[in-house]
Amino acid sequence: MSDTIKVGVIGLGAIAHVAELPALSEIPGVRIVAGFSRTEDKRQKAAAKFNIEKLCPSFDEFMKVDMDCAFVLTPKENHTEYVLPLLDAGKHVFLEKPLALTLGEGRRMVAKAEEKTRLFMVAFNRRYAPVYRKAKEAFAGRRLDVCVAGKGRNGSEYRATLENAIHMVDLMRFFCGEAIKVQAYSQYTDIDRENVCTAHIRFDSGAIGILVAARTAGQWYETMDLYGGGQTVRVNSPDDVTIVNPETEVKTIMTPLAMGWANVADKMGFKREVEHFIDCARTGKQPLTNGADALKTHELVDAILREAGLPGIG
Repeated sequence: MSDTIKVGVIGLGAIAHVAELPALSEIPGVRIVAGFSRTEDKRQKAAAKFNIEKLCPSFDEFMKVDMDCAFVLTPKENHTEYVLPLLDAGKHVFLEKPLALTLGEGRRMVAKAEEKTRLFMVAFNRRYAPVYRKAKEAFAGRRLDVCVAGKGRNGSEYRATLENAIHMVDLMRFFCGEAIKVQAYSQYTDIDRENVCTAHIRFDSGAIGILVAARTAGQWYETMDLYGGGQTVRVNSPDDVTIVNPETEVKTIMTPLAMGWANVADKMGFKREVEHFIDCARTGKQPLTNGADALKTHELVDAILREAGLPGIG
């Protein structure tokens, strides 16, 4: 593939404006050749802010544009209807998490990417966030014994754990390996919009993970505490990470990122994940959060939901 990468974007809503479109606009050699949204207002707002060469009111029109890869940033309910035709057409695909509402749909997309030998990446941006990367580096060569992941927001939503706490489940796999045993509990008044989901997970590395996902929290928060090898690492995402050893305690604050101009795209890993995908499109290497790996995270979420007495996604 040439150094010039032609990109199309499906879904021109909030996440596209905050994360992917700004990042794509800053990568040398990237052309945003098409943008598709069924909503005229979203198309015009995107056109006013970003250099999108063609705005498409329909998926059929979008598919006629010559492109190397596509970013699918729509709600999870629509992922399969866009991803499968794109892969069939030979495009590499970057997909907003989660994969889909069911494991079956996720498996179909992963299988299609393998059949067509196309790159397929899922946007688990936390793996690319500076605070979590620094925490991961701190445990290089050390045994990790315990991982406590906390995710809180005020107000639930449809399939809340799948939609948002999945980030923490994916991070637990990133740090601990693959789950071999799961115990989980939930609280809800509407079984499709759980308020609380907690899980106790044993991983094949020997590490123990504890997940606390609360939609009855006062505000948005995201934390991770890691213990092992005579060391504690505490992540207060996305702003700081503290590494504690028997004789030292060092706190790194992310404010100096980007020469002091760090924004949410820098701190939350959005910019790095987009850069990673474009690099993979240029080199042909597999993305860190490729579809097959992301499917394992969804399978673990399914196990947690079922153990917690909630509807699974199988």
